[in-house]
Amino acid sequence: MSSKICKYCLVSGRVQGVAFRAFARRKAQSLGVTGWAKNLEDGRVAVLACGDEAAVASLCQWLHKGSPFSKVSAVECETVTDQPCPPDFTTA
Repeated sequence: MSSKICKYCLVSGRVQGVAFRAFARRKAQSLGVTGWAKNLEDGRVAVLACGDEAAVASLCQWLHKGSPFSKVSAVECETVTDQPCPPDFTTA
């Protein structure tokens, strides 16, 4: 059994107004990952992903691709231990 992990990611590029968060939520739910995705004032999207290590890695890999209408230019992810995760994946 894999261990549980949480990653905080910042996604840059054309990621707001292109259904990025909705697609991220669907992908996370399909992987059994909890957390959230929210727009930041600087145009990036912040994502917190918690769950099975392999599932979180799959979501982080997906973030580089994004939604069909997005154009991701960079993804920065780091492991975090101080973030509580909700029981589902939400968007704000």
